[in-house]
Amino acid sequence: MYGTWGVFLGGILLLQVLQLSMGLDNGLALKPPMGWMSWERFRCITDCKLYPDECISEQLFQRHADLLVSEGYADAGYEYVIIDDCWLEKNRDNDTQKLVADRKRFPNGLNALSDHIHKQGLKFGLYQDYGTNTCAGYPGVIKHMKLDAQTFAEWDVDYVKLDGCYANISDMATGYPEFGRLLNETGRPMVYSCSWPAYQEDAGEMPDYESLKQHCNLWRNWDDIDDSLESLMQIMDYFAKNQDRIQPHGGPGHWNDPDMLLLGNYGLSYDQSKLQMAIWSIMAAPLIMSNDLAAVRPEIKDILQNRAVIAVDQDELGIQGRRVLSRNQIEVWKRPITPVTKSGHHSYAVAFVSRRDDGAPYSIPFTVNELGLRNPKGYNVQDLYDASNKLGVFQSDSQFITRVNPNGVTFYKFTAL
Repeated sequence: MYGTWGVFLGGILLLQVLQLSMGLDNGLALKPPMGWMSWERFRCITDCKLYPDECISEQLFQRHADLLVSEGYADAGYEYVIIDDCWLEKNRDNDTQKLVADRKRFPNGLNALSDHIHKQGLKFGLYQDYGTNTCAGYPGVIKHMKLDAQTFAEWDVDYVKLDGCYANISDMATGYPEFGRLLNETGRPMVYSCSWPAYQEDAGEMPDYESLKQHCNLWRNWDDIDDSLESLMQIMDYFAKNQDRIQPHGGPGHWNDPDMLLLGNYGLSYDQSKLQMAIWSIMAAPLIMSNDLAAVRPEIKDILQNRAVIAVDQDELGIQGRRVLSRNQIEVWKRPITPVTKSGHHSYAVAFVSRRDDGAPYSIPFTVNELGLRNPKGYNVQDLYDASNKLGVFQSDSQFITRVNPNGVTFYKFTAL
């Protein structure tokens, strides 16, 4: 809860204190965050002599802030520029114990970088770790949580990602909420991205999703994504197999996070890029790119900036979708979205995902009823990747045929009439 408390009557003040003690109530991330983050593409490249355009540095983040604006990503909704690991000096300041950005790679400090990002109309995100060290070995927040939260506020940070390397898993269920409370107490609005479920599940523990919803705006559920179709499919399978316990907890202000978008890198083909964008939108996932925006090919840029697909991800209902069918290695993923009819029938985004690799597009029929779409007045169907492809009206007993490329996707909006 942000801002000054002011002077309240005793009963109102008590209510505010109770709300604060219950957890995060910052009014942020009412839709899945969108932006750009360094880790997947640039990892921990710190040699700026050998790799001047790729090293984790002030110049890298200034450049990507500028590209978000000049290349149209900001207009499409991508607003956060997020520094991941490896931005720090190896030691805290001797006198103040504050965190210090690497003096060679961030010579003007993080306030100057934050100012540059904000002047572009964007928001500034920063990585830290709940443990003694970050995953790459830089100082973590343990024993300095209040100081670090205050420092982030002083640097005008808008988004904090808190990792969990070098931490006791048994402490995370209390430590992460405590750091979120300290962020709140600074008075600066900061989206809070947590990682403790990924570490708990890796250790065989089940996360407390009610606590996550109270204390975090989004959370990493599972493993890091790598630049490959295999990694992408493993994450999709994890969410599909565990959707009964995961899906109900995503929603406005508190999102499940399957990790970064790979589009624009090395590992995905054009069709596979469309697949990730579609499924992340079905899952109401944060759309956080991690690529070199200067090197993204035009056809991939078109996918990343597809307004119709982004609108599915950002749908105001905030309902996470599910995998609902699988037939002949074609999966059906479905998400209820707006508009909703007066009689309460949702519209839907429906993705048909091919797990086939047999060399030719595969044609497969479904009735609309088989897809679980039962509005008696039917649905007007639009191809979300081809605005010119308006398929017309389909009733519940209509046959809907789609043809999906190997390891690809077809993606449609079924608008309830």
